[in-house]
Amino acid sequence: MNKSPWIEQLHRTRPERLLEENVSTDVAIIGGGISGIMTAYFTLRYTEKRVALIEGGLVGHGATGHNAGQIVSDFERPFREMVAQFGLEATSNAVSAIEGTWETLEELMHQTNIQVPISYSTGYIGYSTVEQIKAELENMYWRKQGGLPVETLLIASESKEALQGLNPAYQTFVSYIPNKDIWSLLETDDEQYIAVHSSKRACVNSALLTESLAGYLLQTYPERFSLFEKTMVEMIDLGSRSAAISVVGGKEVKSHRVVLCTNGFEQLHIKNSGVNLDTKFHHSVTGTVGYMAGYLDPIDRPPTANTYFEHDNALKPYEPYFYLTRRPFEIESKLKHNLVCVGGPEFDLEDLSAYDRKHEIPKQTAADLDSFLKRAYAHAPKGEIEYKYQWHGLMGYTPNRLRMIGAEPCNPTLMYNLGCNGIGIMASIFGGKRIAMMLAGKKMKPLLFDPQDMRCLIA
Repeated sequence: MNKSPWIEQLHRTRPERLLEENVSTDVAIIGGGISGIMTAYFTLRYTEKRVALIEGGLVGHGATGHNAGQIVSDFERPFREMVAQFGLEATSNAVSAIEGTWETLEELMHQTNIQVPISYSTGYIGYSTVEQIKAELENMYWRKQGGLPVETLLIASESKEALQGLNPAYQTFVSYIPNKDIWSLLETDDEQYIAVHSSKRACVNSALLTESLAGYLLQTYPERFSLFEKTMVEMIDLGSRSAAISVVGGKEVKSHRVVLCTNGFEQLHIKNSGVNLDTKFHHSVTGTVGYMAGYLDPIDRPPTANTYFEHDNALKPYEPYFYLTRRPFEIESKLKHNLVCVGGPEFDLEDLSAYDRKHEIPKQTAADLDSFLKRAYAHAPKGEIEYKYQWHGLMGYTPNRLRMIGAEPCNPTLMYNLGCNGIGIMASIFGGKRIAMMLAGKKMKPLLFDPQDMRCLIA
């Protein structure tokens, strides 16, 4: 089976519009996932510029329609590791910027009045080993030093003796409770978990959000917004003040600025007079396929979004972990269930051409998801579970696992809101607004997301 619940929930009636004649615009956005739509939304809202969005398939049907549907303000790398590489101030500023995007999301939903359900919840992250606990406490220590809020880490009182040598500076972040209370928060009967802390989380069908926002933009800005679907870009020819975008079929979009809003895998040919922009910085963007499964349950429990670090999660760099979400889900009108989803297994992809969005989930991967659910989730059905959905999505990881947001240093005609890095919804929203502010002429405070490219300095 390979079936995404997010795509199934789309019931679009809007016909796709192909690029059938040459057009000109102020800003051309390439990529019609959540990143591209958010960039279009904020650009139209905060500037008077004309925007054309070009999507090779259908809006929301790529990675946006094949993700986990979680909204979190986390990064796919530890805070302590970012501090070691970038310094405390730069790391704290970047993390604060993403965490502040919760307010931006709420403003967006209020402004547009889009009726796409967002299930807010307190999520819990569970830990199984003393090593995992110490590593998380180090993250908390550095967050505190950087002036960021810190949640208390709840540790099983039964494990207190094993933490006798704990750094005294960490004690302020710790509270001890009975192990059974930790299991209760994680909704698990699995006794391997000995610590937990909470974080703000939410769940949304980002494909539905993207499609709904596209419709809103077409209706609200008919004179300034154009959307072209099933229009594959072949080449971007960059000049110093404008660009020519060639698409399959021979038509062309001329634009003052171009914004790439993709995973970073696109096999575009980008020409640039004067400086050779080897856009195969995409050669440094690695690909990972994430696998997920979900089943329907009675709607008798509140939304949740939990993460589970098991015994064998040895805190190796970027090691996969399991997660579970539960949120209300409606397929047929007025017939709601809870959709319980699990995910975690990943497969590194070296060649994009080897990935087929339609291929079925490997049997062993499906078995691993099922095994995790049955051992970790106390409310899992007894016996065989009827999975209504099994799906997978492609994630692009930049070398530093941070989103790339801003102008190409070698030629600012080209801009990026690029790379999902495993956790993409919140970063897409933040990136879209930041790009819009740049296009509006605002001077932006430097952040770790700013593109870095030394080639233009030595050309």
